[in-house]
Amino acid sequence: MTGPAEQSPPEADRQVPDIWRALGLPGLADVHVHFLPPRLLRRVWAYFDAAGPLVGTEWPIRYRWSDAERVAHLRRLGVRAFSALAYAHRPGMAADLNRWTLEFARDTPGCLASATFFPEPDAVGYVEAALAEGARLFKVHLQVGGFAPTDPLLDPVWGLLADAAVPVVVHAGHAPVGTTHTGPDPFAALLARHPRLSAVVAHLGAPDYRAFLDLAEAYERVRLDTTMAFTPFFDRFVPFPADELPRLRELGLAGKVLLGSDFPNIPYPYADQLAGLVRLDLGDDWLRAVCWDSAAALFDLR
Repeated sequence: MTGPAEQSPPEADRQVPDIWRALGLPGLADVHVHFLPPRLLRRVWAYFDAAGPLVGTEWPIRYRWSDAERVAHLRRLGVRAFSALAYAHRPGMAADLNRWTLEFARDTPGCLASATFFPEPDAVGYVEAALAEGARLFKVHLQVGGFAPTDPLLDPVWGLLADAAVPVVVHAGHAPVGTTHTGPDPFAALLARHPRLSAVVAHLGAPDYRAFLDLAEAYERVRLDTTMAFTPFFDRFVPFPADELPRLRELGLAGKVLLGSDFPNIPYPYADQLAGLVRLDLGDDWLRAVCWDSAAALFDLR
């Protein structure tokens, strides 16, 4: 069987299936995909269009399509499992977002039931409700939300999720613009309190890759996603250090690196994400683990 190392990296989305087929995989599992209620999605896109303060650069949304069109495109790419990540940036949002994302997952085969939370008194209640309704993945964005992961209102929530072994995708890194609550130190403080937390660090923790690799090595349930890393767009700002590729390979083979894309809110083709991973030349076993096997084990995908 021809492996991707013997192929050219995909230059267009139509070539993405060639990669997972050559690897002998059933498809791709992408843990960092966004689907949002229409009104909120329009606001998010408007923010990117304006190059808002937490973006800081031109960011033309590539896939400004309807939900149905975007789901269909993921299926054409062979993305068999994907998230519907939403995140609250103020009190009073999360419960409504969860109702929408959980319903979306029920109506959309292949979508992992996703939910979110915010530091507020009723967070435990609606997180418990989301778990009871089948939530398999949560998302929090410390940068956009503007809160500390160690906020006392969240302590019982983290404990609940750690006990349930349900993963949380956490935008914990400084990229694209750092805030008081981003970076490895606040996240390390959270893990010191909840060492059994199942967390997926978005964007490999960019730009503090080394520190977040350390945390993934130190904590059994800490993983990293590849979202935007190794794409030409991202490499202009926060390139991954070449001398850390051996560690990234070992973590990937250990099931601790998962495919993420940020679809649809990306300013380039989805193929760029896969092309960047192929160009690393870390081996077919690593690609299999990152693109499918590790997520399949984490979420018991069939």
